[in-house]
Amino acid sequence: MLMSTLNIVDYMLPVEECRAASNQWKASLADFSKIQKLIPTNYVFNISREHLEWMKGFKDYKDFCAAVGIYRDRLILIFYPMNNDGVKIDVKEYPYSFLTELEKDLRLQEIQEYTLIRNAVLSKDLESMEKNANMGLPVSNTPILEQDKAVDAIERWRNQGMDWFYKETRENQGSGIFRKFYVPTADLCLSDDGLAGITCSFGIRYNDIYGKMLVTLIFISFRENLRSAELGAESISNTYDWAKPCPPICRIPDVEVGGEF
Repeated sequence: MLMSTLNIVDYMLPVEECRAASNQWKASLADFSKIQKLIPTNYVFNISREHLEWMKGFKDYKDFCAAVGIYRDRLILIFYPMNNDGVKIDVKEYPYSFLTELEKDLRLQEIQEYTLIRNAVLSKDLESMEKNANMGLPVSNTPILEQDKAVDAIERWRNQGMDWFYKETRENQGSGIFRKFYVPTADLCLSDDGLAGITCSFGIRYNDIYGKMLVTLIFISFRENLRSAELGAESISNTYDWAKPCPPICRIPDVEVGGEF
């Protein structure tokens, strides 16, 4: 069920509280027991239509940032827009989402169309010379992150997420644990009029550049009318790209983790 316009007020956080929430997460990174309590690996973030409407006001900028925080003893994501120089755009309050239990099963859908191409050749005397048919394989236009890869990353998080945290807290005192994520604005589908909301899940993927497993965010969009599989279509998917975690991928000038607000 979508939040009413009234309820959106309850999901906007003043800058001062954003700063406190961000700093509280930063102070907890070496405490594995606390992280274990804060982050059930089968929980997700829900981004409502109202949040997305607010974000549409900044859709011409290429990136948002999702800062991790602790608010009311629960983990949250705080979304703030970044200008094209990579600097936070200042407003009085920002939308946030609690990490929460799923209310129902997630439906990931990918529809592919197969095109049958028939060829016929007539001679200059109008005699049939050749006939053949070819089945064109589907070409993915929309999916940036293929569905199978998304499911694999989410399942790995579900099964190994706490092992990842344990390793980071024991070996690096939590210095390598994410404090925010860079989110390409395109992944939020802000120009999609049929978008009803987004469920955001953690995932774990191997990064070739850093040579280790990194935590990512995977966005699963929900439109008003997802097409039935039997209808056929160009490749359509409600699964989108992953966000970049900081650390290790921290940008200048937006490099001071925890000092965003």
